[in-house]
Amino acid sequence: MLEIPESNTIASQLNKTIRNKTISYVMANNSPHSFAWYHGNPEGYDELLSGKTIGMSYARAGMIEIEVEDCRIVFGDGVSPKYYDDLKKAPKKHQLYIEFDDSTALVCTIQMYGGLWAFREGEFDNKYFIGAKTKPSPLSDQFDYDYFKSLRSDNTSKLSAKAFLATEQRIPGLGNGVLQDILFVSGINPKRKMSTISEDEFRKIYETVKSVLKQMTEQGGRDTEKDLFGNPGGYVTFLSKKTAWTPCTVCGYELRKDNYLGGTIYYCENCQK
Repeated sequence: MLEIPESNTIASQLNKTIRNKTISYVMANNSPHSFAWYHGNPEGYDELLSGKTIGMSYARAGMIEIEVEDCRIVFGDGVSPKYYDDLKKAPKKHQLYIEFDDSTALVCTIQMYGGLWAFREGEFDNKYFIGAKTKPSPLSDQFDYDYFKSLRSDNTSKLSAKAFLATEQRIPGLGNGVLQDILFVSGINPKRKMSTISEDEFRKIYETVKSVLKQMTEQGGRDTEKDLFGNPGGYVTFLSKKTAWTPCTVCGYELRKDNYLGGTIYYCENCQK
């Protein structure tokens, strides 16, 4: 899933590989997927985009935005974009296929769900995209402690730490994936209620949000996710599907795995009481 580290990594790679290339052909919805979302009729993507030149790509929280002259392409968090310089290696099944005039391609697939939106600039009013563009990124100076404190209120006191950080788009791009290591480094159990978290602990969470996401991004994303070329990220996760039921690297306790709030959580019951 695209979260802040992966969207930044892939946007940077797109700028090095497809920028200034001209689109020659587009196929959308070739392999229909119940949870693949498009803007308007996907059959119109070829007419909309073909002949136009790729501009800059931007990380928008857990999304990626690509400039295409007067149009834009946006990938949601469940999209897996891959670049192919050999068209014979491109998968036959895909939800979005963009071929360039130098016989290379960008191919996007979806496993669970994801948005593959193409539109003329200014014609897309998706609230998640707007939030991703307008809210401060934890990687930016605008995401300071005063801003982080403004997210906490009486209405959030009954929420768990997981729900506070990773739901309702309070921090776009901070999802259930990166959440695990943030709370591990903070020493906070994901089920712990926000009402029990002290000011010092809250500041620690803030500092960890900033530092862990910066580290994940600088190392090319998490080792549980793939980049534009199909390579895993360089950040080795403390808590993920790769480490469940193994000894904690800090205390040696067996790391736990539970289902919670519609997703999987990983934690150390000794380090995160």
